[in-house]
Amino acid sequence: MDSNILSEKLRESTRLFIRKLGVMEQGGAVCCGITYAQCHALVETGRKEILSVNELAELLNLDKSTVSKTVEQLVKSGMMLRETSARDRRYVDLKLTKAGQEMFQSIETRMKTYFTNILHGIPKEKHEQVIESMQLLSEALKGIER
Repeated sequence: MDSNILSEKLRESTRLFIRKLGVMEQGGAVCCGITYAQCHALVETGRKEILSVNELAELLNLDKSTVSKTVEQLVKSGMMLRETSARDRRYVDLKLTKAGQEMFQSIETRMKTYFTNILHGIPKEKHEQVIESMQLLSEALKGIER
């Protein structure tokens, strides 16, 4: 399988793995000049283009109040917008601004390189095994309460 596809699989498995372990709740950690929680919120919003706070909270495996604080920081920094939902005016949609889109693309580029480099440290014949193991671990963590 192509190394780019494998690095993406590794990244996704690791990202979910870290979330399930609760690393995102350590607000002081920094990624690309923003906290890991902000980084993950930007990535999920960038991938979906439009999300509600509830949808984002579910994707990040965090409570709504934690996500709301993270979103507020991103709105204040000019990377995210809150708009009345076109689907249901009782709800608010989250979208990335131009600056948020640029940060999202920067994160995606950096992470692709980072996880490709990690794969270079693992024997090629073990790439699939490592990714499968990470996926199995992430799946197992889904059902476990913290």
